Amino acid sequence: MLELAQDAMRMDDSFSLPGWIYRDPDFFEAEKQAVFRTAWQIVCHLNDIPDPGDYHTFPLLDENIVVLRGDDGEVRAFHNHCRHRAARLLDGNSGNCGRKVTCPYHAWTYSTKGDLVGVPHRQSFDGFDAKDYPLHRVEHEVFAGFIFIRLAKGGPSVAEMMKPYAAEIAHYRFEELQPIGRVTLRPREVNWKNVADNYSDSLHIAVAHPGLTRLFGFGYGIEAETWVDKMWGQLLDKPSTNPSERFYQTYLPDVAHLPEERKRLWTYFKLWPNNAFDIYPDQVDFMQFLPLSPTRTMIREIAYALPDERREMKAVRYANWRINRKVNIEDKTLIERVQAGMGSAAYRTGPLGSNEVCLRSFARRMRDLIPESRLFEAPAPGWGKGKQHA
Repeated sequence: MLELAQDAMRMDDSFSLPGWIYRDPDFFEAEKQAVFRTAWQIVCHLNDIPDPGDYHTFPLLDENIVVLRGDDGEVRAFHNHCRHRAARLLDGNSGNCGRKVTCPYHAWTYSTKGDLVGVPHRQSFDGFDAKDYPLHRVEHEVFAGFIFIRLAKGGPSVAEMMKPYAAEIAHYRFEELQPIGRVTLRPREVNWKNVADNYSDSLHIAVAHPGLTRLFGFGYGIEAETWVDKMWGQLLDKPSTNPSERFYQTYLPDVAHLPEERKRLWTYFKLWPNNAFDIYPDQVDFMQFLPLSPTRTMIREIAYALPDERREMKAVRYANWRINRKVNIEDKTLIERVQAGMGSAAYRTGPLGSNEVCLRSFARRMRDLIPESRLFEAPAPGWGKGKQHA
């Protein structure tokens, strides 16, 4: 299309993504196929499901996935529905199913390996063979103790994506992390890309997050690899005027296994397209920006840490939570402001500075995957139905 070619010449890395793709239903449908079906998603950590029968569920768009530890100790991922009439099998965010998974609708029963092992009224099914009806498997990968799934093959493994930072992450002993809370869900009335953009936007820190500026000053670093964004800041020695921040600065205990340069370093990683790790000396927070609709997102998060019974460590972790609760409130206001502006017919796109490397990288990948994101305005309604993208 001529219009697409003309816009593409003007829509290079120096421009942000156009406003219409943050609210358009057709673009949202295109993203489901082009972005999310082949994207890795974190479900939980191995230490969230330590025992046979332990499981974590994970909703993604129209799918519900369950990660389950089998009687043999192996971890597997399945679609969380029965092969008989599609009833959901396991409820809640997590639990333990015992030695078998039994459908609450018609009592079809599966082993923890996913094999169909029990069918009431089996003789009433002509030519029936239970071997034909195991639970549908989902591809999974364990990286640094975290369990990732993806709905369809495509692109590199998690290990390949994280390779530029594997040595850096190794200092934090991810495999030994234990959950220190539960999965929490925070709904946001914004497009998921709005949340992802804000996470990797370094320019707003000094403007909109006074607490982080008191902690880091203006020495906030940022860089973008092919699949991962990285942001970081070193804690200042100058005491903050805020009590929680000053407490954290003062009483953060020594973490012996960290190199000296990391003992007071906060590092943030965003793994394409919507997984984020906030790595502190005292703990690791995980966040995920799950799309619900063109203008609704669920932020899914949980905190992990290495076992440490020191009183000062427990107190510092609480101070960390107080500091970041304030940051989250500030970000909620910011992304709501942006989403409102994206609804304006007058807004098309904006310039990106040469130092906005993460936003440039994200926009480049979206344009490669869905060429319509090069357009300043949305195509006619219905353009995304049944359309295959790169």
